Amino acid sequence: MAEKKMLLVAAAALVDTDGRVLICQRPKGKQLAGLWEFPGGKVEPGETPEACLIRELNEELDIVVTGACLAPFVFASHDYESFHLLMPLYLCRRWSGVVTAKEHEALAWVKPSRLGDYPMPPADAPLVAWLRDLL
Repeated sequence: MAEKKMLLVAAAALVDTDGRVLICQRPKGKQLAGLWEFPGGKVEPGETPEACLIRELNEELDIVVTGACLAPFVFASHDYESFHLLMPLYLCRRWSGVVTAKEHEALAWVKPSRLGDYPMPPADAPLVAWLRDLL
């Protein structure tokens, strides 16, 4: 059996003052287009997951986050056909700026109990139960 490449992706569950979590709809033309996901992205070589999120949240959502505002929460480990995904999910309750969809089709602020109503990639779906049960 050939070894699969390991892909490290960092994601954030942004939680607003009403306890809602931000999810983002993947744009047309991208793999898994139309599905909803937590914001974040691929960790670059030499980059920490926290530095990745600081960069990605600024690029994707036009907000500024500091490392002190990122709390490690839970992680997903999912075997896709051509790679294995390891995805730490951080909670973030503080940021500067207004959340704006710069790269996504749409954004939604969703109560944790309603996250299951949105179709998500296979790796994101198990994280919903953790958010629902612990937020």
